[in-house]
Amino acid sequence: MPSNETLIIGIDAGTSVIKAVAFELSGRQIASASARNQYTMGDDGSATQPLGRTWTDCVSALRGLADMVNDLAARTAIIAVTGQGDGTWLVGSNNEPVGDAWLWLDARAAPTVNRLSSHPDNRARFEATGTGLNTCQQGSQLAHMDRYMPELLDRAETALHCKDWLYLNLTGIRATDPSEASFTFGNFRTRRYDSVVIDALGLNHRTSLLPEIIEGTELTHPLSADAASATGLLAGTPVCLGYVDMVMTALGAGVRTAGQNAACSTIGSTGVHMRAKAVSDVQLNAEGTGYVITLPIPGIVTQVQTNMGATINIDWILQIAADLMSEAGKPVAASDLISRIDAWFAQSRPGSILYHPYVSEAGERGPFVNAHARAGFTGLSIRHGFPDLVRAVVEGLGMATRDCYAAMGDMPLELRMTGGAARSRALQQSLSAAVNAPVRVSERQEAGAAGVAMMAAVAIGAYATMDDCIAEWVTPLLGETEAPDADEARRYDRLFAAYLEVRQAIAPAWDKLASQPQGHTHPARGRDR
Repeated sequence: MPSNETLIIGIDAGTSVIKAVAFELSGRQIASASARNQYTMGDDGSATQPLGRTWTDCVSALRGLADMVNDLAARTAIIAVTGQGDGTWLVGSNNEPVGDAWLWLDARAAPTVNRLSSHPDNRARFEATGTGLNTCQQGSQLAHMDRYMPELLDRAETALHCKDWLYLNLTGIRATDPSEASFTFGNFRTRRYDSVVIDALGLNHRTSLLPEIIEGTELTHPLSADAASATGLLAGTPVCLGYVDMVMTALGAGVRTAGQNAACSTIGSTGVHMRAKAVSDVQLNAEGTGYVITLPIPGIVTQVQTNMGATINIDWILQIAADLMSEAGKPVAASDLISRIDAWFAQSRPGSILYHPYVSEAGERGPFVNAHARAGFTGLSIRHGFPDLVRAVVEGLGMATRDCYAAMGDMPLELRMTGGAARSRALQQSLSAAVNAPVRVSERQEAGAAGVAMMAAVAIGAYATMDDCIAEWVTPLLGETEAPDADEARRYDRLFAAYLEVRQAIAPAWDKLASQPQGHTHPARGRDR
């Protein structure tokens, strides 16, 4: 590109795709490069990713960006990194990996979650972190390792998250950020580690594994000579450690604008539903579920509920269709059918099929936690065809969204949406009707990379405050407000009561099914978070 504009590079390391995105200081995105990442699902519930391969893929994305942008190295003012949340990335002597990372998809810690959740200290842990215990989290995974495979932790020196691992490779510094630190091992009010939480997890003897917490808008570290050689960027370039990808995406998509807190749903492989709030406004539910995740704005946090599976439900039903078509001699990829979703939705008539979107093998974590939860259709009859199933799956995501916001209080007055699936008219209409609120879709293409680049922009003084940055990077990219269809909102009201009754009543059956051998026709396919 011919311009000599100073740039910020935002790295967003998802579960299966790592993106490197170049932004001008004003927020305009000028180029994006990506590299596929790999992870492995095991029959034992494991979901693992090689640390070395993840760094190699990050380097590949950065090299790809350099091929697209003239003089990228000299023009880059700062690099910023975010990535998939939760999970456990262990490093030992000489910063070498201790085995493969346990991802947020890993379900092996389920027995430990059940044990810790029933302990009297768990409520105190929840009151500090604002976060329900689940199999995704480093806290439960470390507690599980400590009990069943302590040799792993004996060999480790530091427990990192994905973005922290990449930051280590970029700078040589072992650190984490306030968001992951406080919702896993700390207190969202202080943004520091909390002994009550560590006690409740039974990890007092493992505190040496916890890295330093640094605030990326205030402190950066220089790109190391080794990282510069690998990436082609200039040694000494400042590097900003961002917050976890969930809040970076929400920040880039409009969870807060004009100094006002809002609601944002990111519809990706998971469904992330959050509301920005002042710390004093956080209300923790009796069930002890959800997350409270800090934003890089003093005194402001996000209250979050997350569906373990969102678009992976759509991926699943499209794959079923693709497999059948291919067996019938009409080969097609599931991705080729995405463009048909809105048409199938339109062909079907609003009805009374319910779909509970718990298709992830890790179960569900929001607004309830059950590692055995599984997806299912309710209300099928001989009259229903494939378009009706597609509609039910899409509407199931709307129901799950409402379920999550209900656990945080009243429905939002307006909902901002982001994620690739947010472009689907069917999904927009479904979520709008489900929460009975107007929807605005962010036009920001790479909201996660933008959110962490915004932190970097504040770190180098391009903006005095994050709200100043939001005014230029976020607000102008919010689309027009679209109100919900009143008839559809009333129908969702009727269906939602049944949706709740079914999911509450079927839970004992999930436990019985979990004790049976599980058959798998297809190998696990990688998905981005």
